[in-house]
Amino acid sequence: MHLMHGTKHEAYSRYVGRKAAMLMLAGVLLALVSLISISKGAANLPIQEVAKALLGYDVAKRYELIVWNIRLPQVLAAIVAGAGLSLSGAVMQSVLRNPLGSPFTLGISHAAAFGAAFAVMILGSGTMASSQVGAITLSNPYLTTGMAFIFSMAASGLIVGISRMRGATPEIMVLCGVALGALFTAGTMFLQFFADDVQLAAMVFWTFGDVGRASWSELGVLSFITITASAYFLINSWNYNAVDAGDETARGLGVRVQRVRIWGMLVSSLVTAAAVAFLGIIGFVGLVCPHMVRRMIGGDNRFLLPASMLLGAILLLASDTVARLLLAPHLLPVSILTAFMGAPVFLALIIRGYAK
Repeated sequence: MHLMHGTKHEAYSRYVGRKAAMLMLAGVLLALVSLISISKGAANLPIQEVAKALLGYDVAKRYELIVWNIRLPQVLAAIVAGAGLSLSGAVMQSVLRNPLGSPFTLGISHAAAFGAAFAVMILGSGTMASSQVGAITLSNPYLTTGMAFIFSMAASGLIVGISRMRGATPEIMVLCGVALGALFTAGTMFLQFFADDVQLAAMVFWTFGDVGRASWSELGVLSFITITASAYFLINSWNYNAVDAGDETARGLGVRVQRVRIWGMLVSSLVTAAAVAFLGIIGFVGLVCPHMVRRMIGGDNRFLLPASMLLGAILLLASDTVARLLLAPHLLPVSILTAFMGAPVFLALIIRGYAK
């Protein structure tokens, strides 16, 4: 009996060790991609000079300016947004027990985009101006984030309400998300129809997801929201594992299923609202990354959630780097590239079959 217990303990230790090693490998890969991303662009910088600038050593003033004022905020915005969107998608798929759950497919991104567009046009939180972070400058990013959050809450509240209906299937929830996406897209188009030239240009440009427009102050708000939400999700990873096993099983283990589900949706919506409000719509990251991670590392949320954050950060950062170089010196919004990449990857996952 003692020998059997020891064998099980060793097997569990190996299981945890493998997962931890994969997380460490992903962290190292993220650091390498970050260095490469900072060094590449309209002006290519030697990687050793980038490392020196980041570590505080004396480098040419031009290198220091490019690294700290232009490239680093963009790289950090891609890391934070990719991690937040991927994590939100993983949590939504878990609490809704729906493989198609993500901020984009459930209409929450569209709802947040409508709220932000409403703030930009009606409440005057966005103005057209030329700056190093983009052609639109949000004069009141907190108002924009707040409006995006309110509308995303409305969308997520409806999804949660449907998930509590007796007999509601995952297909019904996804169809509801499609309907919500169409509704809020129509609302955004309605605002655009009555906008003047400057407002229309600002709204259209804003909807292109682009991590290059984030300034240090906006990055600080987005990072605080994402880090706080990540801590909450990781603390609740055991609860999400229980919910994955079924509502009745989770209740039998003492999990307050409805509370976990509602708060999971609310916090996911907050992360999505912040990312969309500051950076625009970036699709497919929250949908595809959790599925890719689940195939590599399994469905245990203790490892799935941090791995989803790392892969989401790597994927969005790599996509932004490619988008920056593809049409250089012109900048291609990263959301266009993630959609082109995400759709075929997701179709391939569907063809191969969804593995829980």
